[in-house]
Amino acid sequence: MEKVITCPFCEPQLDSEQRIVFENEYCRYLQHPSHQTILEGSGLIVPKIHRQTVFDLTAEEWAATYELMQQVKAYADEHYEPDGYTLGWNVGEASNQSIQHAHFHILLRFADEPYAGKGIRAWFKSEENRRPGR
Repeated sequence: MEKVITCPFCEPQLDSEQRIVFENEYCRYLQHPSHQTILEGSGLIVPKIHRQTVFDLTAEEWAATYELMQQVKAYADEHYEPDGYTLGWNVGEASNQSIQHAHFHILLRFADEPYAGKGIRAWFKSEENRRPGR
């Protein structure tokens, strides 16, 4: 008998800790408190229909993602008062996409955190990230 693997973003209700904070016709904004103990208030926007990467989204899903992003920002500004945001998509294993369902990270950033002032470019531009022989 073949084992059925369920996608945690297609069926968020299967994880009792995962919360659907907002949703619209095409997307959901999810938070998982035990996954965000350090990244307080952060979460993910995911399309309701399984799409492997951001490159697979429809125009309607893009628009719905934008709509939710604005709603999330207003909510986060009111409830968490972050000093900034880091936003992003990971695509493929080399980019650390561990769940093969498109998901847009909304990470709240605070001036008093140890990595304040360092965005994604800080890691990508570090000498330690140089490809061998380049």
